[in-house]
Amino acid sequence: MSQTGFHGVFPYLVSPVDAAGRVKDAVLARLADDLIGAGVHGLTPLGSTGEFAYLNRAQRHRIVEVVVQAARRRVPVVAGVAATTIADAVEQVKAYDALGVDGILGILEAYFPITEDGVVSYFTAMANATALPVVLYTNPQFQRSDLTLPAIERLAGIDNIRYLKDASSDTGRLLSIINAVGDRIHVFSASAHIPACVMLIGGVGWMAGPACVVPRQSVQLYDLCRAGKWDGAMQLQRRLWRMNRIFAKYNLAACIKGGLELQGYAVGAPLPPQTALSEAGRSEIRSVLADLGALATTRAVI
Repeated sequence: MSQTGFHGVFPYLVSPVDAAGRVKDAVLARLADDLIGAGVHGLTPLGSTGEFAYLNRAQRHRIVEVVVQAARRRVPVVAGVAATTIADAVEQVKAYDALGVDGILGILEAYFPITEDGVVSYFTAMANATALPVVLYTNPQFQRSDLTLPAIERLAGIDNIRYLKDASSDTGRLLSIINAVGDRIHVFSASAHIPACVMLIGGVGWMAGPACVVPRQSVQLYDLCRAGKWDGAMQLQRRLWRMNRIFAKYNLAACIKGGLELQGYAVGAPLPPQTALSEAGRSEIRSVLADLGALATTRAVI
């Protein structure tokens, strides 16, 4: 069965930055190329795993630029845009649009709580700043002003707001969203959800950090779900869920960067004041990756 639009596995890319603050272009480009080779359906720079909140404007711009160049139109690149003001968000949307991204992941940051009208106006302005598809990102664990179901229903009326990535861990909420917006907005899960279960209720894929370190296994799971082979999908999902739990247990970027280092990528540590993954964490991740067959890799060391 064919499927158009964004769908499948979109790894949330890490942001490799050296001690001097320079983006490690070669490391990021190699990671993007290898993930595409592993069969992922898209790439998402500047998601939560990409430490967008810890990067300056120039670093964010360069990361998106490197990923777009590395992708070479083989898969869509959906770049994260996070801001506290509409003006900043619109400026970022236009900048990444000019770099050649294929979509925008909209993230609302807030110091003071924002009303529903304010939330809707923020995402509406982002959508109006581009003709690209926009993915709404809802993550109540980190966002002070989250997207309510009524706000999502209002935003579903905007033509290029076509997707939503939900990191609430509340799968019932996802079903409520799907019931409310129908085919106007397609739902991606996050690592907080059980991806196979989200696919079962009508999701179109997942955008998540763990797919950076287990891309082939993630794609296999998606293919099983798409084929309706639910027994095989759940067998694989049960094995992969250990990676999701580790991701939730440790700092997001530290966990995935630590896993990638074990696989031969010199992505470095999370940006300070975040701390690097502990030895206990590295040992735990090494064990899970070995069990999933994700350490026996031919990925180049850079």
